Amino acid sequence: MTAPRPGTPPFPATGRRVLVSGAARGLGRAVAHAFAANGDRVAVHYGSRREEAERTLAGLPGTGHVLLGADLADPGQAAALARDAAEGLGGLDVLVNNAAVNTPHPPAGTESEDWAAAWQLHVDVNLLGTANLSHAAARIMIDRGSGGRIVNIGSRGAFRGEPDHPAYAATKAAVHALGQSLAVALAPHGIAVTSVAPGFIDTERVAHRLAGEQGEAIRAQSPFGRVAGPGEIADAVLWLASPQAEWSSGAVLDLNGASHLRT
Repeated sequence: MTAPRPGTPPFPATGRRVLVSGAARGLGRAVAHAFAANGDRVAVHYGSRREEAERTLAGLPGTGHVLLGADLADPGQAAALARDAAEGLGGLDVLVNNAAVNTPHPPAGTESEDWAAAWQLHVDVNLLGTANLSHAAARIMIDRGSGGRIVNIGSRGAFRGEPDHPAYAATKAAVHALGQSLAVALAPHGIAVTSVAPGFIDTERVAHRLAGEQGEAIRAQSPFGRVAGPGEIADAVLWLASPQAEWSSGAVLDLNGASHLRT
């Protein structure tokens, strides 16, 4: 581990207090499990799927984990979530911004009213929810004075485009940009901020798209002939939140099995 700067407490490798938003199922559940298996304590956030979040909580190794509900489209609830996580865990060292919505709204087949509503929802949750939760978590980390980590879950779609989900792609691109701005702003406080940009992940949310011929075409996008497992993405998030990853701050890590190569 690289020695901390003079006067800066070392950032812990384990025993951290971690808030994972959108951890009821899928990738969020895998991320929560990865941190818990590492010896960290986790605040499992859910928006509306309480029963599934309870299953996530029950399946975490270790003790001291907490369950928290909040509507991230509400700025007040987003800020309160960070405070509640810090209170429940005894502090806050890591935030993983995983919560997001992704509803189809193809331009040619969506009425104007539904189009506007889809954009508003995606902006409120994916972008503003991430921004407000990050701000609240950062303030807690700054007041504590021992640094921290923020890892954003972005998307390959931010670079590749999502013709049936354009608001999702646009808000994920904004999340990447937000993360880079925060990386510069928060570095003097010992807080490193990174993002990951996954391609398709084998989760409940996209199970219907991975079935049949459509699934074959999706898997063929990668030369490996498959999509990612949630644990593969979670392992990358765990590393980005580690003491060793401080110099990755500002990075957007592609995790798509060479299905889309940026230049």
